[in-house]
Amino acid sequence: MLHYFSRKGRIFSLTAVAITVTHLNFFVRPLPIFAQVPQPELNPLEIPVEDPLLPAVPRPLTAFEQRRLRQELDTLNAEAKAQLDGGNDNLAFEIWYRELRLRRILGRLEEINALGRVGEIAWNRTRTEDVQIISKRLVDLQELSEKEDPLSPALLMALADAYQKLHALDDSLIIYNKVLKNARTNNDSLAEEAALKKLGELYLAKFDYPKAAPIYEELLDRAQAQQNTLEEGAYLQILAEIYGRSLQPENAAIIKEKLVEKYLSAQELELIPPLKVSIGKDYEALDQPEMASQNYQEAYSLAWSLQLFGAAAEALTELGKLYQEYDQDDYALQIYQNLIQVEQLSYNYYGLMRVYERIGQIYMESEQYELALEFFQQGLILAQSLNYKQDDFLAYIQETNTKMKGGEIEEEIIP
Repeated sequence: MLHYFSRKGRIFSLTAVAITVTHLNFFVRPLPIFAQVPQPELNPLEIPVEDPLLPAVPRPLTAFEQRRLRQELDTLNAEAKAQLDGGNDNLAFEIWYRELRLRRILGRLEEINALGRVGEIAWNRTRTEDVQIISKRLVDLQELSEKEDPLSPALLMALADAYQKLHALDDSLIIYNKVLKNARTNNDSLAEEAALKKLGELYLAKFDYPKAAPIYEELLDRAQAQQNTLEEGAYLQILAEIYGRSLQPENAAIIKEKLVEKYLSAQELELIPPLKVSIGKDYEALDQPEMASQNYQEAYSLAWSLQLFGAAAEALTELGKLYQEYDQDDYALQIYQNLIQVEQLSYNYYGLMRVYERIGQIYMESEQYELALEFFQQGLILAQSLNYKQDDFLAYIQETNTKMKGGEIEEEIIP
């Protein structure tokens, strides 16, 4: 039994002008002319929509004219992409702004989708001003739509998607929460699940684990109820990561145990040892060394039987460190002796060198200097062959020799 203890106007500069007054036959002294600030440039999405592609007289377009306009706008989009690929970013966005002004003729849904598409390109190109212009138009469209009627599910989804492409995560979250509320009110299970998935992704993107966790817990319950083992496994993995990153080892261990059960039933045994090691670390964080030890041992046994030497070595390493932490060096030495065999079988010379170092340090602390020297010398041979940490082992050996000669005692009595 292990011992338990806690622990975001240009101004034109005008030169003064000398005016010759001929009938007075003298020069008037220059007078300062106040600088004039020109009108600010128009937002490219606020320019009046007048275009050769539209009828000369404003009127609703026929179905045929709408179809032809869509084709022309698709052509404009392709032209803009070509300019962008050719390095003409400014010209590309001039074309896209023309397309966006014309898209509104086809309705808000089409405009919002186009705004999201172009906004994503602006974001990826770090065109901050363009991102702000497009974001403002989206906000205006949302506010205008909300004043008229409740937003349709299609419009809500389009807005949320556009905001997400512009990395306006908070705005996107607000919209997706409205989508989720509407879906639940209408008992639309498919829309509800789609909204939950989007909300989960967005909370993870914001590293908001406390809000992401209940979303994925609900998605996990749905997957289990639907007997969707693929999604169940995915949600368990996400939850394990969430609880691990949010420092909730108790919840993390519970989720990982469920993953172990899933892997067992699916006979995916090779996935279990690393998971059991992770569970062991969770129990260490919970100050439950017995449970930590049990999981490390189970990880080692299964990994050894499957000849997964890397996983076996990881389990033994963590187990040995655990025993050392609780001052059970005799058990730690037994574990490290097994670890030597595992590292030799896997030809992991770096790992083997580290084991010699650990064993040597244990013997040094217990003043068994001859045994310490033996393992430090074996470690030095490996260190020299790997050209790594030679100085460390030379220092260990020197320190050990000094202590064997009583050097430490002499140093202690020097005033």
